[in-house]
This record gives sequence, C-alpha cells and structure tokens, in this order.
Amino acid sequence: MPFTSKKVSLIFFVTVTLLLVGLVPLVFTGWFLSEKSGRELRSAENRFQIQLVQEKARQIEMFGQRMGSVATGLADAFEIAADSQAIGSKQTEKTLGQLLREHTDLAAICIKPLNGESITVFRAELLSRDDVEKIASSAAEVTGKGRVGVGEPKRSATTGQFVLPFATKVTVDGATSATIVALGSLQAVSKGVVGVGDASEQELLRSGLPIVFVVDRAGETLFHPDPVVTAQRKPMGELRIVQEWLESGLQLQSALVPFTANFDGQDSEMIGAYSTAHLADGYDVGVIAMQNENRALASVGEMRNQAWIISMAFALLALIVGFTGARLMTSPLLRLVGVAKRIAAGDFSTRVETNNITEIGTLGETFNFMADKVEEQIASLAKAADENRELFVGTVKALAAAIDGKDKYTRGHSERVSRISVAIGKRMGLPAEELETLRISALLHDVGKIAVDDAILKKPSALTDEEFEIMKTHPQKGYKIMSQIPAMKDFLPGMYMHHEMVNGMGYPQGLRGDEIPLQAKIVSVADTFDAMTIDRPYQKGMELPAALERLRSFVGTRYQSDVVEALVEACKAGEVANGIVRQMAAIRAASNEENSKYGAKLVA
Repeated sequence: MPFTSKKVSLIFFVTVTLLLVGLVPLVFTGWFLSEKSGRELRSAENRFQIQLVQEKARQIEMFGQRMGSVATGLADAFEIAADSQAIGSKQTEKTLGQLLREHTDLAAICIKPLNGESITVFRAELLSRDDVEKIASSAAEVTGKGRVGVGEPKRSATTGQFVLPFATKVTVDGATSATIVALGSLQAVSKGVVGVGDASEQELLRSGLPIVFVVDRAGETLFHPDPVVTAQRKPMGELRIVQEWLESGLQLQSALVPFTANFDGQDSEMIGAYSTAHLADGYDVGVIAMQNENRALASVGEMRNQAWIISMAFALLALIVGFTGARLMTSPLLRLVGVAKRIAAGDFSTRVETNNITEIGTLGETFNFMADKVEEQIASLAKAADENRELFVGTVKALAAAIDGKDKYTRGHSERVSRISVAIGKRMGLPAEELETLRISALLHDVGKIAVDDAILKKPSALTDEEFEIMKTHPQKGYKIMSQIPAMKDFLPGMYMHHEMVNGMGYPQGLRGDEIPLQAKIVSVADTFDAMTIDRPYQKGMELPAALERLRSFVGTRYQSDVVEALVEACKAGEVANGIVRQMAAIRAASNEENSKYGAKLVA
C-alpha cells in the first residue's frame, strides 16, 4: 500500500512541544492529586457507610437475640420443669409480667398451650388484647431453620404500631405442649436504626444526609425515616443498591456501590452500602444506606474544576509563549528559504539539508496495516476452532446414535440422557464450561456397548445373570476405548462411573459417596430416569410422577439427594417434561398403535 510523506510545520511542532512540556505535567499532577483525594474521600465514605450499616445491622441482630432469648428462655424453663400444668399457672403469668417490665422493646408475650387457654401479657399503649391474640395465632404456625421462627412484621389495628413475632415450641415428654410467641416492638429499634426523626427522602437528599432503611428478603421496607414509606411496606427492589443486596446471597457487607435512583421524576447519582442482619436462622433483613454522590463527594468535583481552570490558564500561556518562541526560532530558517530558492534557480554553490518528520506517521500506518492482518488471522483461527468443535460434537452425536440405533427401544437414548443431564446441571448451578463437558460425557455414556454382543443388546426379554454380567462390562469397555484419546480425559467420569451407587454397591469400582464424581452422579440419575420412562418389550414406561417418586426412593442408596431434587425441579419447570416425557408419550402411542395393528393381523 502506498505511503505519503507528511511534513510538519516547525512552528506547530515547537508550539505543541512547549504545550506538552508545560501543560501535560500540570494536568496530570492536578488530575492525579484530585484522583488520589477522591479515592481517599471515597474510601473514607466507604468506611463510614459500611460501619454505619454494620452498626445498624448489629442493633437489629441484638434486638432479634433479645426477643429470641425471651421465647427460648421460657421454653427451656417449661421443658426443664417437664410439667405441662405449669404453663397455665399464676406464677407463669407473674413471670411474664416481670419479663415485660425488664425488656422495654418487648411489646407482648403470649403462651398458647396445645390444650387450654392462652396466657397473654402486653403493653396497652402498643397493642390491644385482640391484636396480640390475632398476631400470636398466626405466628404460632411460623417455622424456621432453627429453634426460633420469625414471622412477618404485623401492624396493630388499634394503635398502628408495628411488631415482629418470634415463636418457639415447648416440648415436654417428646411432644409439643405449647407455643411461645414474643412480640418485639419495632418502634424503638426503628428509631435507633434510621438514626433521625421523621423525614422524607427528598429532605434528606437536600440536606446531604445518608438515607438509612431496612428491607426484608422480598425487598419490602421494614424501617424507613419516612413513616409513610414504613406504613405502606413500600417495595424498594427497583433501587440498584437493594438489588445488589438481594443478589449477594446474604453477603455481610459491600464496598461503595454507585447507582442511579429516581426521586420526584429526576435521576440522582447515588452511592450506598448494605449489610445483612440475621434476626434468626432463616430470617434475614438488609440494612441499606445511600447518599447523593454529588453531596458526599462535592470536594472532589471542586478540586477537579480548580485543576482544569488552572490547566487552561497555563495552556493559554503556553500557546502564547510557544508561538512567540517558534517565530524566533524559525527566523534563521526563513533565511535558509532564500538559499533554497537560489539553489532552485541554479546556484549550486550552497547546500541545504532538510529533515521531514515522517517516521512516526509511517510507523503508525505500518502498525495499523499489521494489526489488520493479525485481526484477520485471529478471526480465521476462531472460525476454524468453531468448525472443529462442531465437527467433534457432530461426531460424538453420530457415535451415540449409532450405538442407540442397535435397538429401536433405545433409539435416541443417549441424546435424551444428555439433555436431562444438562437440565440437572443447570439446576445445580454448574458453569457453562462444565455443562458442555457434562453434555458430551452423557452422550458417550453408553459407548462401551459397541463392544457388547448384539444378541444381548437386542434381546427382547429380561437378561439372564450371565448376560447381565456381560452387559455390566460396558463402562470398562467404554473407558478402555476412550481413555486412549487424550482429548476425552474430561468426559471419562460420566462414561466410566455412571453405574456407581452412593452406598458402594454399584459397579465397576464399587465407589461410594464423594468418591463418585458429580458428573457421573448426574448421568446416573438421567440414565435411570430415561430408562424408567420409555417402553421396553418386557416393561411399560412409567409416568412422570411415579418415575420421580421411584427415584426419590433410591436417595441415599443409589443416588445423591441434591441431584435427584435438581431433576424434580427441572421437571416441575417443564425443562425435562416437555422435551423428554412428551416425546416418550408420542413414541408410546405410535408403538401401541403398531402393536394393535400387529395383533389384528394375528387375529385375522
């Protein structure tokens, strides 16, 4: 490709050089200083907001611990006494009153015996007796992962106050004799968490103060500086900071998170942090703090503006000085112009040496040309890799189809097992790369049957013990075939170990539990599920519910629980049922029709 020589004016070159020498260090210095200050300020703001939400989260957790301790303490006392009659005694009611006086954030305690009347003490300024009975009745059904179950916040119909129920069971002689419900008042803890008096979000934003609020796992508001938002249990899931918490998997804290929020129809750039408060096992809430970024980091913007103003002033000065200096420097060169003209006129007694600054431009054009060629080569290699991958997968599918095709009843078996395995893997959260490996391994899981006698494979009745022992050798034969190919290394577990059982009674190695790779466990369940749901000459395929229930019956002996449950979830979601069972239903219908015609011919 042709290159053109580009001459650069010396005035331009000198001016730009002076501008770079005088301006660039200043700009970079100002920028780096402002960036460093900004990072320090962001770091300080980050520490402040994280400490803030963590402190508020600990307050909520302490509140939960106090309420849970009240409920479990009473339950422990009754269980130690081992006397169900003690629950309804006068002394019990007196003890409840004492607890209510000792715990200022305890709104009410209700003991609901399995047989008998409830015992209730409460703060009349927060709740009515009807409120307590109603809330306690609904909370008695609450179950949690631990000993204490936490219900949803409830609002008093008479006073408008919010309470949070904590429930636990009393077990005497191995049987539940009563339920204890402690109702914690959210009034005091709410004030402690939000940290300010009643104020709207707009007022807090204008004042530059952080907005602190609490949401549950549904993203609904529990505490908020604005009482209207709290009363409405306003969903806050549209805020990015809340989404970050919901997606974090109960992560305890985050770094400073920038996001955009809309207030009164206007978008505002925000920064925020979140923390998780564990009220009880299985019940967690998120403490969120957010603040207008411009307000929080206002000094950074001012510093940058000042740096730009100073830089522009020096840029103007550099232009003036550079232009003047360049003119002075070019004066001798102007005299050389005359010499050049004389040479042009034929006066060869003088000589002028000129230099054109073209190397950088030429190098850049050459480099771009080289980069274009490299990009073309990379695209060509990527295309070739995709084609090789497609060829590999196609070959695997063809091999699997050839194996399955030996018997009409197993036709398409490997492809179905592959789809079922991938559906299970997705439900178990396997990454895309492992899912692809699982897919290929499942396709090849019966490759060893290629070395099994057709008389055994195609036998229309149940196999004898001797024939079954021969059939059981297909994992070793498949492993022996494929292990000779280095590229097949990652696919071998599903082929070789899909008949292992978690109790160690499988084959070929008799592995148990964690000794069996997850890939093999998934292929094992998928293989069995497909075999159970298709018709065989000696056995009609099972329906979906019966097949899943049958698989569950083998959990702990043959299969791992989470793998079976992942298949159940995939079936419920239609990921397996639509693609496999319905296909099987169509095949069964066609087979039944064919058998009917054959029977009619025999009768005729």
